[in-house]
Amino acid sequence: MPTTSIFVNLPVADLDAAKNFYTALGYTVNPSFTNDDAASIVMSDSIYVMLLTKPFFATFTDKKIVDAQADVQVINAIGLESREAVDEWAEKALAAGGAEPRGAQDYGFMYSRDIEDVDGHIWEPMWMDPATAESGPPDGASAQSPDAV
Repeated sequence: MPTTSIFVNLPVADLDAAKNFYTALGYTVNPSFTNDDAASIVMSDSIYVMLLTKPFFATFTDKKIVDAQADVQVINAIGLESREAVDEWAEKALAAGGAEPRGAQDYGFMYSRDIEDVDGHIWEPMWMDPATAESGPPDGASAQSPDAV
């Protein structure tokens, strides 16, 4: 069954601060799905980030909401067209109040950075060499060890 769109739902402490962070990266807010409890951030024609106040987010689950400043539940990787685009995205995010918990990961055929938004949610802008994306990583290469390349 084909996927037509992806919605990443994130609990946020301050909806306005979160909206400011994502719009500083060049994304837009869809006002049709934005109110005092939520904001729809348009990343592409088929990828959306739903920023939900923590009380509103809690209405969607009976589970404990993870504190993204202290714990990690997911890392959201986003593919970009070049290494330079990865750095540009990361620098915009840092200027908008994001944090970089560790340095860039450079595997030669793949390059990424980990960026935390203002609530601690981790985004991983990344680039992969198109030939590698088609054929797979070089022998001995590992996404866990840049030195293996």
